[in-house]
Amino acid sequence: MRLALFAGFLVVMFYLVAVARVIDIEAVRRAIAATGPAAPLVYVVASAVLGSLFVPGAILAAGSGILFGPVLGIFVTLGAAVGTAIVASRIGSRAGRDSARALLGTKRADRIETLIDRGGLWAVVGQRFIPGTSDALSSYAFGALGVPLWQMAVGAFIGSAPRAFVYTALGASIGKPSSPLAYAAVAIWCVTAIVGAFAARRGYRKWRAHGRHDDVSS
Repeated sequence: MRLALFAGFLVVMFYLVAVARVIDIEAVRRAIAATGPAAPLVYVVASAVLGSLFVPGAILAAGSGILFGPVLGIFVTLGAAVGTAIVASRIGSRAGRDSARALLGTKRADRIETLIDRGGLWAVVGQRFIPGTSDALSSYAFGALGVPLWQMAVGAFIGSAPRAFVYTALGASIGKPSSPLAYAAVAIWCVTAIVGAFAARRGYRKWRAHGRHDDVSS
């Protein structure tokens, strides 16, 4: 029941923020820009919270590029990505870990935790490369499945770096779509999308092979 309520909360938040757009991102940017020298730190904190509420990371990263330029903006975007991972995984671990184990069953939950122990950090890194996946939703899931907080933070930092550059650079290049920075951002996005697709395929095959091995052993 607790897991169902948590899932329902995430669905409602995703609809309100990502679909209905009840949060005015432009107003948030203006308020942060008005804080002066503290604006980068304020943007990191605000973006971490908004990201965990399913505000699309691409929009937040582009806003970082607009406000702070391509260099400082990348570090601000990375700080926000790590913050979102920490916030969402902590909530997920408190709301859903025991319930997730009960839903998955002891055998499957133990298999997942074994895989996490062996490569939880790289699972977080790999997820950030897969196109079309929600970082916030994945962080909630990783937290519910028991990925340690330090692996979430380090994995989010490493895995988010390419996309942080892409979306921040595109935001900084608004009004100059033919600039070398914009072309570099598009090229890196294409490369990371291809790498992410191959990583997802390989990970799925490894998961299935591990499951068949456990079934044979039992």
